[in-house]
Parts: sequence; C-alpha cells; structure tokens
Amino acid sequence: MKFLIINGPNLNLLGKREPLLYGSIDFATVLRHIQLSLPEAQIEHFQSNDESKLIDRLHLADSEDWTGIVLNAGGFTHTSLALADAVAGIDLPVVEVHISNVFGRELIRHHSFISKYARGVIAGFGVDGYRMAIDYFLRS
Repeated sequence: MKFLIINGPNLNLLGKREPLLYGSIDFATVLRHIQLSLPEAQIEHFQSNDESKLIDRLHLADSEDWTGIVLNAGGFTHTSLALADAVAGIDLPVVEVHISNVFGRELIRHHSFISKYARGVIAGFGVDGYRMAIDYFLRS
C-alpha cells in the first residue's frame, strides 16, 4: 500500500517554528518514525509553500497508484478554495491532518475548506496524526 503525505506552507520549518505548538523534530525524522512503525506502508512525502504546486501534486497523484493521501495544507486549509476544489476533484481518498488543535487556536483556524471533501480529519495529536491517518487507511 502506497501513501502520499502532502505538506503545505511552513511545514518545511517543522522542528524549528514554534516548537511548543508543533514539536521539536523535523519532518524527515517524523517520516522515519512512521516508516518504522508501519513497515507495510510505502510512504512518499511532498512539501511546498506554493499553493499551485500543491494543487498540481494532487492532480498528478490522481493518475498515480496511491492508496490514499495524507494532507496537511497548513494555513491554506483556512483560506484556499482552489486547494479544496483540487481535493474535491480527485478520486483518491484524503485524510486531513493538523499537528495542533486548530479548534483551540484563532477563530479563523476553526474553519477548513478541505474538510468537506476529506475522508476524515485528525487534529491536535501532534506529528502522530500522520501515522494515525496512514493507520486508518491500512485498516480500511
């Protein structure tokens, strides 16, 4: 089973940016931990701070052989109709992930344009949310 993790803006700073909120380990380490805990899963990762590149990657993924997509769209979650339309327009199942509990933060973060089109949403469990999303796909 193959999974694509797509991270949006500022997630390239994971481990450096606001460690009290997002943790102190970088995404390469997170990915290694996931791969060790779920060896049956083949996982690839894509990150961009550019909205159009995220949309292009979702479109491309739809023609590839993925079991599912784990999407942390970062701040675009709350602002991008175009990214939500891209999720709606593909046939692959998507699980939306947020490292922090977005509902315990600023009011603007309480709304997601993506959630309507996602299979589910995992928020507030730190970087373990990525593993939880892949584990969901493995059990489905």
